[in-house]
Amino acid sequence: MATVVLGSQWGDEGKGKLVDILCDEVDVCARCAGGNNAGHTIVVNGVSYDFHILPSGLVNSRCMNLIGTGTVVHIPSFFAELDAIHKKGLNSTDRIFISDRAHIVLDLHQLVDGLEEVELGASHIGTTRKGIGPTYSTKASRSGIRVYELFNWPEFEKKLRALEFGYKRRFGDLLEYDVEEELARFRIYYETLRPYVVDAVPFISRAFESKKKVLVEGANALMLDIDYGTYPYVTSSNTGIGGVITGLAISPFKIENIIGVVKAYTTRVGSGPFPTEQLNASGEHLQKVGREFGVTTGRKRRCGWLDLVIVKYSTAVNHYTTLNLTKLDILDGLPELQVAVGYEVDGQELESFPADLNILAQVKPIYKTFKGWSSPTTKLTQYEELPAEAKAYIAFIEEFIGVKISYIGVGPGREHMLKR
Repeated sequence: MATVVLGSQWGDEGKGKLVDILCDEVDVCARCAGGNNAGHTIVVNGVSYDFHILPSGLVNSRCMNLIGTGTVVHIPSFFAELDAIHKKGLNSTDRIFISDRAHIVLDLHQLVDGLEEVELGASHIGTTRKGIGPTYSTKASRSGIRVYELFNWPEFEKKLRALEFGYKRRFGDLLEYDVEEELARFRIYYETLRPYVVDAVPFISRAFESKKKVLVEGANALMLDIDYGTYPYVTSSNTGIGGVITGLAISPFKIENIIGVVKAYTTRVGSGPFPTEQLNASGEHLQKVGREFGVTTGRKRRCGWLDLVIVKYSTAVNHYTTLNLTKLDILDGLPELQVAVGYEVDGQELESFPADLNILAQVKPIYKTFKGWSSPTTKLTQYEELPAEAKAYIAFIEEFIGVKISYIGVGPGREHMLKR
């Protein structure tokens, strides 16, 4: 059976640590969507690892890892990330594989990503400029390049040159790109990538047939989903439960647990409405104490109070069976906490999270106020040790969302996760 870990907000909730903990008990860890625009930091035995395209299951020496069909893969970054973890002592030999149906992110896509952001001007999305959007665009327009096509060199070269021609016609001299240089690199990958490539459909089927425990590591989060997120300020893939099923060819009947990861406050990177954003001392506390900088981009994250309208909407889409509340310790010392429990526009409360961003930009959050706690929660080891005010905060979230919080993060290490 499979356990799925998904972000419930705008990403950066701390999914990697839970995945790391759960990987101790699983046989296969798989990524289903996105590319190296995702980012997890995991601390194991005092060593910090940054994962972007690689599944976090690599920290478990017994765990097999798959980059699934729904992902997009920048091959140079794949090898660079492998090299980085090898230098820190992690051995990935025969434990990391890429679906032959995944699409390749070209350096060309990355350059186009930057040009498209400039083209949008003040309305720019705030992408990571990792080429993810242009790669999914060429996938949807049926002009993209899948991993298996690299091993048919004449076809690969033909498709790459066709993409370059199309983008040159669009951007002209603004596109500073050398197709020969990229082709030369891929002549090397023609040999070096081959051992990592598999047909992911039988790979996953065999895992379930042999009763393996499978863990699916979600990237980004529901509010960045191309269909259910704050479109157009989203990523270019399905980051919710739907992307798990299509991105890995997993039967929905094989999914046993869907764990929603919820940060104890709200953050987002990039543009778009953010109803509970705090451009004040409270927001500054969350940003500084929480060290809210993007793992992938290094950008400072926008910070605000916990928004349960978002989490409830996210739950309705992803159908979480349990929740992981993270970074509770960052709220230590705040005299008062606010939690959004509704949205109001022109004196009328909205029924749900709106699709229309013009409406979202106008909403006034309806807040419930909680008393803060002064005693530190950092590095506690038992739920019972939490201050009464922290327990009340947790209990309200559970009651409002209607899903139990089974895991509570109170520090950066895997030992700082309280289990209930």
